[in-house]
Amino acid sequence: MGFPVGYAEVFFPNLFLHTLTLLGLLRNLVFLLFHFLGLSDFLETDVIWPDTTGATARTPETSKSPSVSALLIQELLPASKFGDLVGVEEGCCCAVCLFEFSEEEEIRCLRNCRHIFHRNCVDRWIDHDQKTCPLCRTPFVPDDMIDDFNQRLWAASGVTDFYGYEEEYASSF
Repeated sequence: MGFPVGYAEVFFPNLFLHTLTLLGLLRNLVFLLFHFLGLSDFLETDVIWPDTTGATARTPETSKSPSVSALLIQELLPASKFGDLVGVEEGCCCAVCLFEFSEEEEIRCLRNCRHIFHRNCVDRWIDHDQKTCPLCRTPFVPDDMIDDFNQRLWAASGVTDFYGYEEEYASSF
């Protein structure tokens, strides 16, 4: 039993599909017209992230500060310029925002999987307490550094005893 040939027509009538195609062609025509007239700078296609560090009004989503583990992971993955990387092919793009890297942009190269992302893109991912690569889910912290990372996280947390049972546990021996 194969896939029905006219399956798309069951869900989307031909008129709807033709309308979507026409709208796509009109969009491309407008972009082409702006490009030839030299007005392509007025078409904003870049992703604009809200400024969370400035004195602008903060939304509840951006008002909370990143967790200690997020700050430690960002420290573990230093930012560098894309132009400083050696052996990276031209036309490479960020898997989060899908924009190509330019020479002067700050990027983070992950240690385990070697995936490259814009610094802002991966920092937003890390700020949401994600501890794995957004593309392949490999942990940010390499296995040989996990003990050091956990010790630094424990020290930064400010907890002096394990769930308040330190004295009770030590007195039982």
